Amino acid sequence: MNKLANMRHWSERMGPNFGMSRPNMPMNPPRRDPMPPQAASIPMPQPLDLPANTIVHYAFNVPFSSDIAGPNTEDILHATKDAVLRWTHSVDAPDDVPVFELPAHAQNLALLRKTCKDITDGPFNIEAHVISTSPKNAKGNQVTTVCLSGTQEMVQKTREMILNDHQTFLRCTTVDVDGNLICDLSSKAPALNPQVTNTLDGISEYCGVDIFLLGPSLTPVVDGVTGDSELRRDQRWRVAIYGDILSVEHAKTRVLIHIDTLLGRLVDAVKLDMSLHQVICGRQRKNIKLIESSTGTAIYFPSPFSQMYRYCPPNAKRRDPNDILITGDTPQAIELAKQKIHDTVTRIRLYIKDVNIPAAKVDSIILNRLDKVRKILEANGTFVLFPTLAAGKSMVRVQGNEGLHVERTVREIMSLAGQFYSASWFLLPPEGHQMARQLPSPDDIRTLLGDVCANSDADVSFDNNFLLSGSDDSVKTALMVMSDIPFLVQGNHQIRVKIELANEHREFVSGKKNGKINKIMSQSNVTIIFDGFNDYNFNIDVGAANYDAMKQGLALVEQEMPASISFHVPDQYHKRIIGIGGQHIQSIMKKHSVFVKFSNAMDRGGLGRDDDDIKVDNVICRTPARNAQNLDAVKNEILEMVDRADSEYTTQVVHVDRLYHRQLLARLNEIDQLENKYNCKIVFPSTEQASDEVTINGPQWQVPHCMDELLGMVTDKHELVLARSTDLVNFLQSPAFVRDLVSKLKSQYEVEVSVHQDHKEQGEDGSPPPVSLLFSFTRNNAGGLRDAVDFLLSRMTTAGLEVTIIKGSIPRPKSDSFEESLQYFDSKLLQHAPTPIATDSPVKAAFEGEVARERSTIFDKLRKPGSMSSISSFLDRRKNSSNSANGNFFKGSSNVSKSSLISIESSRSFNADRNPWNDSGVNLTEEDHPWAPRPMGNGGGGGDSKLGPHYHHYHHPNAGDMTPRHSARTSGDSGRPSTSHSTNSGYPGPLGPFR
Repeated sequence: MNKLANMRHWSERMGPNFGMSRPNMPMNPPRRDPMPPQAASIPMPQPLDLPANTIVHYAFNVPFSSDIAGPNTEDILHATKDAVLRWTHSVDAPDDVPVFELPAHAQNLALLRKTCKDITDGPFNIEAHVISTSPKNAKGNQVTTVCLSGTQEMVQKTREMILNDHQTFLRCTTVDVDGNLICDLSSKAPALNPQVTNTLDGISEYCGVDIFLLGPSLTPVVDGVTGDSELRRDQRWRVAIYGDILSVEHAKTRVLIHIDTLLGRLVDAVKLDMSLHQVICGRQRKNIKLIESSTGTAIYFPSPFSQMYRYCPPNAKRRDPNDILITGDTPQAIELAKQKIHDTVTRIRLYIKDVNIPAAKVDSIILNRLDKVRKILEANGTFVLFPTLAAGKSMVRVQGNEGLHVERTVREIMSLAGQFYSASWFLLPPEGHQMARQLPSPDDIRTLLGDVCANSDADVSFDNNFLLSGSDDSVKTALMVMSDIPFLVQGNHQIRVKIELANEHREFVSGKKNGKINKIMSQSNVTIIFDGFNDYNFNIDVGAANYDAMKQGLALVEQEMPASISFHVPDQYHKRIIGIGGQHIQSIMKKHSVFVKFSNAMDRGGLGRDDDDIKVDNVICRTPARNAQNLDAVKNEILEMVDRADSEYTTQVVHVDRLYHRQLLARLNEIDQLENKYNCKIVFPSTEQASDEVTINGPQWQVPHCMDELLGMVTDKHELVLARSTDLVNFLQSPAFVRDLVSKLKSQYEVEVSVHQDHKEQGEDGSPPPVSLLFSFTRNNAGGLRDAVDFLLSRMTTAGLEVTIIKGSIPRPKSDSFEESLQYFDSKLLQHAPTPIATDSPVKAAFEGEVARERSTIFDKLRKPGSMSSISSFLDRRKNSSNSANGNFFKGSSNVSKSSLISIESSRSFNADRNPWNDSGVNLTEEDHPWAPRPMGNGGGGGDSKLGPHYHHYHHPNAGDMTPRHSARTSGDSGRPSTSHSTNSGYPGPLGPFR
C-alpha cells in the first residue's frame, strides 16, 4: 500500500493574483517563493451567514440498500416468523419483478413516507417530501430521496432523525454450519433439531432480524501446490441473516456462539471499554490470536462502530458494546483467557489524537467507507471514535498504544476524507443590478434538488445558492446535471469546487514556481486557490464563471494529481537498484518520468519494533495521473533486479473450514516456522467474521510452497460406498489388502484407507448393508485421491470382483476437446468416455444421478406440511461455473495494480516525521504528454418544467459513484484513477501490509 512521508507545512495561500499576465503592484512573497504573475480577476463569492429563520432546502439519498435480494425459496429449510413473507415474492408475482419491490423494501419505504408526512403535518414548520425513482444510471435499482425545507437547525435535526430512526444499511450475512449439528442425517427419518430451530427463532426476535436455514452451496477447493480450483458441494448448511448492519452483526455472533454450544463449549463474557477492544487485539489481531491459540478459546468482539448508529428494531435489544464473549472447552481455559486479556490491558499506554474533518465528509465516510475504516483499524491496531451519523459534528478521535500507529491511522482516515469533494453554485445578480434574480417557487426548487440528488448521489442544499457534497464522481455528475438547467446557466453564476489533498502533495500539484497551476489557470480561465491548511490536508479551490471552464480546469487539475504505486522489495536489494550515486534509478526515473522513493527499516521506525514491518511496501513510484500508465513499467524494471525468491509480493487466499482454524492456531509455532521458511505472512480472519478465507502474503514464487505446506496441516476425507458382497468382504479382510494395498496407497498416493462395515444396518430395499471405504488425506494431496481410488478399483477388478459403487465415485476428466465429436463416428476402435456419474468427491463436482436422488429422499422427509415447495429441490438444482478462483498463483500483486494508483492512498510505509518529497515532482514534456482533458460526462434529456426544457430525466452513463444503493458507473474524471467505488477504481487493495 501507499505511504508518503510528511512534507514541510505550507501555510501560504495561492490566490487569484497568480496568473500569466503582467505583474500587479508589488507584494511580499510568502517564504522564498518567487512572486507569481497576475491572472484575470474572477469574483470569488463567499458563503453568506444566514439568519436563523432563513428557509433552507436540502436533498439527500436514504441508504435503504434496496438491491439486496432474498433467498431462493427452493433452498429454504427453515425460516423465522414472517421472514418468508418479507423476503420472497408472492406465488403469483411475475418473473421479472424487480428486487426493490420485495415486501421488506416496500415496507421500509412506506414507513419513511409516513414519517415524512407526520413531519410535514407537525408543528415544527418543516416540510419533508419523499421521491422514489429508478434513474438510468442506477441500472434498475431504486433510489429514495428526501427533500427537506425549513430552518438550518430543523433541517439538520430532521435529517439526523431520518437516518438514525429507520432501518437503513440493510445487510445479508451467511454463517456455515455442519448439517449434522442441525439434523441427524444418518437416521431413516431425519428431522430438524427443535433446539436449533427454537434458538434461531429466539435470536431473530431478540436481535430484530430475519433468519433462514438454507441448504449447501457450491464452493471452490484448491488442489495442492498446482493451485487448481475445483467446485465441490459444501457439506455445511447455511444460516442467512437479514437486517440492519448492527443487528445483523449481533445476530451473527449469537448464531456462532450457539454453534459452539452445540459443539460442547462453554460460554462466558467479560466487560471492557469499547475504545480498548481494537487496541488489545493488536495489529492484524495478533495479540488476540495468541491468546486464542494458547487457551483454546474463541473470543468474539462487538462492532467497533456501535456508537455511529442509534437505530434499533422494534422490540429488539442492542448488544452491549462493552461485552466480549468467550467460548472454551473448560472453565479453566476461559478464566485463563480472561486473565491474559486483563494482563494485556494493564500493559497498554494509550496515545490519543483528535482531528477535525468536515461534518459532511464524516457522514460520507460513515455511509460509504466503513469497510475501509475497518481495515485501517485492524492494520494498525487502533480505535476511531466517529460522531453519530448526521450529528453535524466534525471531531474524530483516534487512539492506540503507539504514537506511530495512531499517526498512520490519522493519515489514512484523512486520505479517505480526500475522496469526497464539495462544490458551490452561486447565483449572482444580473450585471448593473444590485438585487438578486427571481427564484423559482419552493416546489420547483425541491423538484430540482430531488432530481439532481437522485441522478448523482450527491447531497444538495439551497439557501440562495447551491451547495453540493459527496464523492468526486457524484459531485461532478451533479454539476453536469445542473449545467443542463437553463435557469441556472442563463444568468450570471459562479462555480467553485474544493478538492482535499495531503500537504505532502502540495508542491507536486503546483509545480516548480507554481508553473503547473499558472498554466491551468491560463488555459481554462479558472482561478485556483490553495487554502484550508491543517496538520494533514489542504484544499484546492477551483473557481470558474461557467460550467465549461470549470469542467476543463478541474480535469486539468485532476490530471496533475499524483498517481502512485507501491510494492515491497527487500532492503538488501535497494543499493543494487539505486546504483552508484543513484545513476541507475535516475535513468529509470528519467526514462519513464516517474519519481521513485525507497524506504528502509529505520525510516519505518527502526528494527525490532514489529516483525511485520519487514514486509511493508517500501518502494513507492509517483507521477502525475496523466502519466499513470508508466508506473507498471517502472515497477517491472525494478523487480527485474530482484532474485526470484524475493520477487514481487502477492496475496493468495486459501479456503479452510473456519472451525479448523482453531486447530491450526493451536500449532502456531509451526505456522511461525512456515512463515520464516518462505518469508510469507499467514493471516487468519477474525473470530466474529466467521470466514473460511486464510490469506497468505509473500513473494509470488514462495506463496505456492507456503500454501502447499499449510494445506498439509489440514486433513480431509472421502467416503466410497460399495455394495456388499461376500467376495468383496473377503477381499477387504485378506492379508494382501491389509498389508500390501493399504501401504501402497499410503506410500504412493499419500492416502490412508480404512474399512467401515455395519452388519446391523440394512438397505432401504432390504438389501445387505453397504461397505464404506474411508480415504483420509491432507488437502495438499487431494490431487492423489482420484488416482488412489482408480488404483484400488483396478486391483479389485484384477481379483475378479464386480464392484458396484453406490456413492462417492470420481469420474475421470475429459481427455481432450475432440472427445465430444466421437459420437459421430461409428467405429469399434473409438471408444467413448464414460458418462460422469454422481460423486461426493472434494476434488471434482458432478452432482447428478444417484447422489441427487439419495439426498433428495433425505430432505424430502424434512419438508414441513404446507410449506412453499419441496425442501429437497435445492439439491436437484445444479450450477455450472467456469471460473477458477485460484487458478494462477503468478499474477500481479493485488495491492499494486492500476486500481491502486491513487495519491491520497500513498500515505503508507514511511515515517510521518520525515520529508522524502522535497521537490515538485516530475514535469512531463508537452510533446510526449499533451494536455488532453477528458470530459466529465454526458448529459441529456428533456422535460417541460418551468426551469427549462432539459430539466427532467437525465442520462449520465459515464459518471457517478457506486454505493450500496447504486450499481457501478464508469468514472468520467480527468484520468486520475477515481477514488470512488467505480468498476475500475476504488480504495486500492487491502489496507495491509502493516500487520
